[in-house]
Amino acid sequence: MRTDAPLAAAIANLRDGETTPEQYTDRCFDRFSDIESDVHAFVSEADRTGWLKRQLRAIESSGSDGRPWDDRPALYGVPVGVKDIFHVDGLETHAGSSLPPEVLAGPQGCAIDALVDAGAIVFGKTVTAEFAHFSPGPTRNPHDLDRTPGGSSSGSAAAVAAGVVPLALGTQTIGSVNRPAAFCGVVGFKPSYGRIPTDGVIPAAPSVDHVGTFTQDIAGARAAAAVLCSGWRSESVPRRERPTIGVPAGPYVEQAEAVGQTAFTEHVDRLEAAGFDVTRLEVFPDIEAVNRRHERLVAAEMAMGHERWYRTYGDRYAEKTAAVIEKGRSIDAGELAQARVSRVELRERVCDQMAEADIDVIVSPAAPGPAPDGIETTGDPIMSLPWTHSGLPTVSIPASRTDEGLPIGLACSARFGDDERLLRWCEPIAAALDGV
Repeated sequence: MRTDAPLAAAIANLRDGETTPEQYTDRCFDRFSDIESDVHAFVSEADRTGWLKRQLRAIESSGSDGRPWDDRPALYGVPVGVKDIFHVDGLETHAGSSLPPEVLAGPQGCAIDALVDAGAIVFGKTVTAEFAHFSPGPTRNPHDLDRTPGGSSSGSAAAVAAGVVPLALGTQTIGSVNRPAAFCGVVGFKPSYGRIPTDGVIPAAPSVDHVGTFTQDIAGARAAAAVLCSGWRSESVPRRERPTIGVPAGPYVEQAEAVGQTAFTEHVDRLEAAGFDVTRLEVFPDIEAVNRRHERLVAAEMAMGHERWYRTYGDRYAEKTAAVIEKGRSIDAGELAQARVSRVELRERVCDQMAEADIDVIVSPAAPGPAPDGIETTGDPIMSLPWTHSGLPTVSIPASRTDEGLPIGLACSARFGDDERLLRWCEPIAAALDGV
């Protein structure tokens, strides 16, 4: 089995005994050894081999490998990359920063517990921009090493795109799952706000922090969501196999680059040609105000969350991170409260608009365009921002490529809590685009 096989295929092969967790982990390690010096997706570990062997022994001692295939845990033997703002028992947390790791230490949270309980193997910590904001690490885009993989979940997106692991965890506070997934040509799933617990994760802005996943395909995203999302309803069936689709117009889409807008038009044309029922509508006509409220909410909550660390270690913060914290200190409680209220107001407005127009999924550009040159920035998260602010579930799927072979993604968003149906609906959308 190839290490870049989609998650669903890896699960099947591991559970039915076609390959063992040790064999698959060894293949992932070989792939890691081949590409890591170029891609830099993972945080350095002093004894990665020993760490992996200890987890493999734990799986063996649990008796999972002796059970019938249909009684093995859901992610039995699956190696997973974990963004380095999650606390993992036995691994230090650096959060892409130079602060002492003992200062940042904390207990492992529900998301990692769920993965371990499901039989997964934590392959290692993946590189993050400092404190999940805008100061990037060394990770490069596997499709073009001179380009950014996006961020802040840069290492997680690159690790899946490069075929090191079939699943990785990230977080999104503005666009840190959907954007790097689009830049790296993989599936990025940001669930409804709160569906995956954020305990055990160093917060950026708790009012809008989401835990999300990276996989090679939609089926893999569904398998991971069934383990990670609270109250997942695997039996949930959409009221129709092919969703009705809303296509936004107006100032929101106009934020995309020319190449991104052209690609988006082509994506919609292909969906219409495939027989999807498509309705044009204007969402986020006040996008500039939404952007401003979200950016100031994030700044204010980052300033609050980092106050103690920043007072002691302010000189160790990167310039971009320090700037947002200083900005957040100037935002008063009244403005922050209104920004928090605006999240639910925006969510209700979009959901009402979708219900009135009988729309199941709104599609939009997953990023302004393809991954930009250079690794000094992580790219603009502006296209993801309103979906994060409203907390609506959003999946970024590979949709096309530029003439240079760079991936361009399409974002698919549904009503709040419709995560199960959204991931099912994404399958015919992806099939029509032939992007996954």
